[in-house]
Order: sequence, then C-alpha cells, then structure tokens
Amino acid sequence: MILILYLSIALIAIAFLILVINLSKTLKSLTTTMDSVSSTLTGLEGQLQGVTRETTELLHKTNSLAEDIQEKSESLNTVVYAVKDVGTSIQGLNQSIKKVTTSISSEVERNQDKISQVVQWSGVFMELKDKFKSKRNEKHAPNLPAETKPQELREHVIQRSRS
Repeated sequence: MILILYLSIALIAIAFLILVINLSKTLKSLTTTMDSVSSTLTGLEGQLQGVTRETTELLHKTNSLAEDIQEKSESLNTVVYAVKDVGTSIQGLNQSIKKVTTSISSEVERNQDKISQVVQWSGVFMELKDKFKSKRNEKHAPNLPAETKPQELREHVIQRSRS
C-alpha cells in the first residue's frame, strides 16, 4: 500500500512536472506574443502621433482657408450690392424713358394735325423761297437761258462780280 502511495505521489509529481513544463512553454509563447504586441503598439503610437500632428496642421490650414473665404465672400457681397444698385438705377432710368416716350407719343398724336399743317406750310415756304431766288437770279443774269442749272448760275454770278 505504501508502494501504491509512492507510485501515486510519483505519478502526481510527473504530471505536475509535465504541467509545469507545458505551462512554462505557454507562458514563454505568451511572452513572445506580448512583446510583439507591445512593439506593434509602440509603432502604432508613433504613427498615431504623426497622424495627429498632420491632422492638426490640416485643421489649421482649413481654418485659415475658411477665414480667407469668409473675407472674400464679404468683399464679394459689396460688389453684389453695388451691381444690384446699378440694376435698380437702370430700371428706374428705363421707367423714366418709357414715361417720356409715352408722353411724347401721346403729345404727337394729339398735335398730329398741327404738325401736318407745319409741314405743309414749310413746303409752301420752301417753294416761295425757291421762286424768290429764281426771280432774283433772273434780275442779276437776264441774258441766261431759263434752263440754266444752279451751278452754272453761280459761276456766271461769280464771273460778273469779278469783272
């Protein structure tokens, strides 16, 4: 019975030894894995710091660009308001011209009879003037034929005045 006890203790010791050896191998493997994970995390931390730095720079550039766009937008607003004012002025001018044109048209329509009389009287006046000139020219150049052209008449008058 003692022998079974010794054999049992020996078997428990061997089992414990195998357990310790396997546990030792597992822990060594786990240590290697943890070292690898640690180095990977260290690398990721460095990369993350680089990304954070670049993100911060990009954020500053974006903010300055947004400020620049805001300033240019405000400047452009003044131009838009100026163009709007010019458009309003032109619209007012067009309305004024339209009113004047309408007024003139209505006045012309109301005074159309008077205008036609003025045109007729001016035609009569021009005829009288032409007759008067032709009579006057006949007095100054009585020996010229009646079909003498105005240019010939002018030349004849100039020659007479020189002599």
